[in-house]
Amino acid sequence: MRQLLYAATGLAAVTLLPSTTMAQDASWGCQVLLCAASSNPSWHGVPYCVPPMKKLISAMAKPGFSWPICHEAKAGKPGREVYEQCPEGTKVGYSERGREGNRTEPDKCAKTVNVCRATGNNDNDGNDGFTYRRRTGGRDGESCIQEVSTPRPRRADPWYFDIPSDKGVKQRFWFNLNT
Repeated sequence: MRQLLYAATGLAAVTLLPSTTMAQDASWGCQVLLCAASSNPSWHGVPYCVPPMKKLISAMAKPGFSWPICHEAKAGKPGREVYEQCPEGTKVGYSERGREGNRTEPDKCAKTVNVCRATGNNDNDGNDGFTYRRRTGGRDGESCIQEVSTPRPRRADPWYFDIPSDKGVKQRFWFNLNT
């Protein structure tokens, strides 16, 4: 609850609402923003936050949904990033191509390696999560240089708000909408 009070104080600093306004008197958009910014505990553990967030989740399932905005905070709509960044030395990869050759979700982390020099017997080389195959050379028309991949980690909290301070510096607050 203390974190929610800190978030409320920070949000109040960047809003035009009078300091005597209570959080429950805020617009639905500001309630959602305030609750989404709550961490330790997340909005799930703050009794005040459960009703406006469940209302949001319910509204999102309906046609014509429009995200409630807290205009006073100048945060706009949230962003969403389902996947974590790939580890250093790897790049974003795609599992397969969809219809008409379009790429599907960026759900892999890939790197280019020389599999002819990789060690191990069909196990991971260096325990880094990438699968290597032992080869004695580039036989049968296969190249020793190949791209290997591992599943890209998913974020526990894929939604975020970038909330500007009174000096215009944005701070990112991650949250989830799991019930």
